[in-house]
Amino acid sequence: MEIRNLGSSGLKISAIAYGNWLTHGSQVEEDAALACVRQALEEGITTFDTADVYANTAAETVLGKALKDERREGLEIFTKVYWPTGPGRHNDHGLSRKHIMESINGSLKRLGTDYVDLYQAHRFDYETPLEETMEAFADVVHSGKAHYIGVSEWTAEEIRRGHALARELRIPFVSNQPQYNMIWRVIEPEVVPTSEELGIGQIVWSPIAQGVLTGKYKPGQDAPAGSRATDAKGGSDMISRWMKDDVLSRVQQLQPIADEAGLSMAQLAVAWVLQNPNVSAAIIGASRPEQVTENVKAAGVKIEDSAMKQIDEILDGVIERDASKTVSPQRREFG
Repeated sequence: MEIRNLGSSGLKISAIAYGNWLTHGSQVEEDAALACVRQALEEGITTFDTADVYANTAAETVLGKALKDERREGLEIFTKVYWPTGPGRHNDHGLSRKHIMESINGSLKRLGTDYVDLYQAHRFDYETPLEETMEAFADVVHSGKAHYIGVSEWTAEEIRRGHALARELRIPFVSNQPQYNMIWRVIEPEVVPTSEELGIGQIVWSPIAQGVLTGKYKPGQDAPAGSRATDAKGGSDMISRWMKDDVLSRVQQLQPIADEAGLSMAQLAVAWVLQNPNVSAAIIGASRPEQVTENVKAAGVKIEDSAMKQIDEILDGVIERDASKTVSPQRREFG
């Protein structure tokens, strides 16, 4: 497993991180989830990403159980706060001081640890002063409940403002967790240059575009039974934007590039995001242990420049680069 620094910080993480967003506590039975975590550990993954909102806190509980007997110092455990949890009442979401302080305590209890290595703002909160949010994060760090802080899906301007406050409060703001893959590149115009300037690394989610970049979805054909596109618990909603024949037919054209590199389509997709020097890690999820084994093979792979150019040429026309697509919701939209 390739090990990288998270941004310009001294924290070292595995280039492939294991995430349990649409799996643990919802789509995958607990025994299967535990098996996937064990396989991740076997493959050299030390970085595990979750959030309180995943399966309404159940995912944190499953991950805590899976990592219970592991040496804590040998792991990097990340979680997040923002989206509604519990009954979703008016203070059960957002980045207010109240919600942050209550949420970190709940996350630590579910994860079975005294601290998380990285505590992340899961979105930007337009309804809470940024100063209040960052001061609460500072208290979390200074109390020893988190070592570093990060954000997810913040714009370049939001990252810059948050970083400035973090410097004033003497806390390490080290990461952003955006969606990023061959066909979703909205961080490239603004977020990546700003992050490079500030020493912030990307921990990217959906590197295989919810499975679209594996090539298993064929144009003009029904989605395979049991796949993400047929999942009624949220998976099909996320993948729907890419379930278009134009996208799917272009993806099929990537197969010869993967074959030439000796990679599966999924490995090619994960290796592609890891080529970006501002990407510290790519998060993979899994419903079966063998998926973990396949995806970790992308760590340390160097895709030739000619192949990178071919990928751009094939996908041109379906790549999304609009920086304005990075946006957080108003909290009143969900409570």
